[in-house]
Amino acid sequence: MTILASHPSVEAAPPRRAAHRLPAWPLTGILLLYPLWWALGLGVLIFFLAAVPMLWALVRHRAAGHVVKLPPGFVLWLLFLAVVAFGLFTLGADPAGTVPGTAQSRLVPFAFRLGGYGALSVLLVYAGNLERRALTQERLVRLLGWLFVVTVAGGVLGMAAPRFEFTAPFELLLPGHMRHDAFVQSMVHPTAAQVMNLLGGEAPRPGAPWGYTNTWGNNLCQLVGWLAVAAFAFARRRLVKIFAAVTLLVSLVPIVYSLNRGLWIGLAAMAVYVAVRLALRGKFAALGLIAVAAVTVAVALAVTPLGDVVNARVEHGKSNGVRMYTTQKAIDGMWESPLIGFGSTRNTIGGRNSIAVGESASCARCGNFTIGGGGQLWQLLYAHGLLGTVTYVGFFLFGLWRFRRDATPIGLAGGAAIVSSFTAMFWYNSLVTPLALTFLAYAVLWRNQQRGISQP
Repeated sequence: MTILASHPSVEAAPPRRAAHRLPAWPLTGILLLYPLWWALGLGVLIFFLAAVPMLWALVRHRAAGHVVKLPPGFVLWLLFLAVVAFGLFTLGADPAGTVPGTAQSRLVPFAFRLGGYGALSVLLVYAGNLERRALTQERLVRLLGWLFVVTVAGGVLGMAAPRFEFTAPFELLLPGHMRHDAFVQSMVHPTAAQVMNLLGGEAPRPGAPWGYTNTWGNNLCQLVGWLAVAAFAFARRRLVKIFAAVTLLVSLVPIVYSLNRGLWIGLAAMAVYVAVRLALRGKFAALGLIAVAAVTVAVALAVTPLGDVVNARVEHGKSNGVRMYTTQKAIDGMWESPLIGFGSTRNTIGGRNSIAVGESASCARCGNFTIGGGGQLWQLLYAHGLLGTVTYVGFFLFGLWRFRRDATPIGLAGGAAIVSSFTAMFWYNSLVTPLALTFLAYAVLWRNQQRGISQP
C-alpha cells in the first residue's frame, strides 16, 4: 500500500465528503402536526422552537463539506434583518403623540420581532436546501394543502362553537403574570373565534388554529392555492379531488361569515393574478372561469343569507376610523426617523378624538392604539423606516420577478400566495405564521427553479 501510494503514476484518492443529509422532520413536523402544536399552546412558538434543530442541522451540513444554498435575492433580506437589529438603538425614542417609555420597556416586543424574523429566515433556507429524496415537492405541497383543510375546519369550529376555548398544557407551565398577559394569551391560549361587535351585535369571527381572525384570513388566502394544486394537479384518486372540491365549497361559509374584507380582496387579487399569468401564455379559459365564478358568487349572494352578511359588513366599517387614524400616525411618525424607524411599535396618547381618552376596564379599545399594528406596511415604515420597508418589499418583489417564468401549477400557486401577502400588507401584520407561509411559498418556487422546472 505504501509503495502504491508513493508511485508517481498512482493518484491519491480525493477526500470523501462526509455523508450528511438534512432531515425533513423539523419542517414536516411543523406542518403535519400543527393542530397538535395549537392544542398544546405552541402554535406560534413552534416556529421558534423548530428553528433550533434546523439551524443545527444546517451548521452540521456545512461542516460536512456541503454547500448551503441561499435563496435568490437573499442579500436584500439580510439587509432588512440588519435594519431591524439596528433598531435596538432607537427603542428609547418617544415620537410625538406617543406614550413615553424606556428602551428596556420595549425590549421584549423588539426581541420577539427580531427573533421571529430570524427563525423564519432559518425556515426559508432550510426548506430550500432539503433534498428531493428527503422531501419531494409533491409532499410539501400536500402538507400546505393539509393546512388549508385545517384552517377551514378551524373556521367551521369558530362558527359552530365561537366561545370554545381551553387552557393549553404549555399555558399551565407559565407564571401567573405571564399567563394572563393579553399578548401571551393570544399565542398560547387556544380559542375557536374572536367574538366582536361589528354589525350592531356580537358576531363570531373564526380564528382557530391561528389565534386572530385577521391571521386566519391571511393564512387561508395563502393556502388555498396549495390545496388546489395538491388535489387537481397531483392527486390521481377521484376521492381526493371530491374531498378537495367539498372543502373549497365549505370554506365559502366561514370566508363570508368571518366578515374579513381583506380576505375577500386577497382572494380576488389572487384569482386575477393567476388568470393574467395564464392569459399571457395564451390560455384565456382562466378569464372565462373567473367570469363564471364571479357570476356564481353574485347569484349566491343574491339568493342566500350570505348576501345580507356581506352588505352589512361593507356598510358597517367600524374599524375604518381606527385604521385610518393609526395609518396616518405611522406615516407622520415615519418622517421623524425616516431611514431606520423607531425599532418597534408605539402606543398613541389617547384616541382619535381626544388625548384624554384611553384604555379602561369598561372600554378596552377606547384609546392608546398601536401605531404599526394595522398592517405590515405601516409597521415596516414606522418601526424600520424606509430602508427596512424597501429591503423587505424588495426581497419578495425580486422573487416574483425571478420566478416569473414558472408557469407550472406550483409556480402559479406560489406566485399567487406572495401576491396575496402584498395585498394583506395594507391591513394585516405578518409575524409569525403569515410570513412563515409566504416564505414557504418562496421556498417552493426556489426548489422548482433549482430543478430547472418552469414550463407546465
